[in-house]
Amino acid sequence: MAKLMGGLATSHIPAIGGAIHEGIQQEPYWKPFFDGYPPVQNWLKNAKPDVVVVFYNDHGLNFFLDKMPTFAVGAAAQYNNADEGWGIPTLPPFQGNMALSWHLINHLVALDFDVTTCQEMLVDHACTLPLKLFWPEGPCPVQVVPICINTVQFPLPSAKRVYALGKAVGEAIAQWPSDHKVAVVASGGLSHQLDGERAGFINKAFDLEFMDSLVSNPEWATQFNTLELVEKTGTQGVELLMWLAMRAALSSASGRVREVHRNYHIPISNTATGLMAFSVD
Repeated sequence: MAKLMGGLATSHIPAIGGAIHEGIQQEPYWKPFFDGYPPVQNWLKNAKPDVVVVFYNDHGLNFFLDKMPTFAVGAAAQYNNADEGWGIPTLPPFQGNMALSWHLINHLVALDFDVTTCQEMLVDHACTLPLKLFWPEGPCPVQVVPICINTVQFPLPSAKRVYALGKAVGEAIAQWPSDHKVAVVASGGLSHQLDGERAGFINKAFDLEFMDSLVSNPEWATQFNTLELVEKTGTQGVELLMWLAMRAALSSASGRVREVHRNYHIPISNTATGLMAFSVD
């Protein structure tokens, strides 16, 4: 059976892509952010996952407000990136793993998750930037299965429902008849709000409590309903649902879940940026 070997979570601000493109990672503004990644990059060189399942939210490249699925799973042989208008260079296509995609889809549908199946799928910065941050050199060395969770347009899925989704994904990976090593990746957050009266809102205390909870009490955030999460994290900070899905997937793995590394820095582009890595030992 496949080995669920760990989980990763990171922020995905478009400006990160610009900083990488311009080579300014060590400038004072960016250095505290980028300095968080080498320990995770080194861990991944040793762990060597074959496939990553990426929980992310689309920003209009693949889905727009007129068609916004709650949960969508990619089932393509490759995933293309495209120009989003942020000035980020378009990256080469990412290789998919259709066997794992269909295994996940069948498992989720059997558990009454009504997922949208995407046999063609564009992936935006929320999917591509984490891969570039974790594997900065050369082409991406892992296959990708993207799972898009709506955090853009109400009604949003509840934290409890997202946790259940993540747990189901972890169960499916553990049951996948393959010798592949699989990691789960969460992309988004942490607290931030880009518009309205609370533009620039950051809640450091809640962010840190949430990160701590993922280590010792991963269901902690499910006590909050969607509006409470928006109040505590900002309208875009609700992207922490991706982190919750990732950690829920690890709860289904056999073995002890251990924190490998974390970093937290504020602000980058009016956003609280976070990074965490977990190993399943």
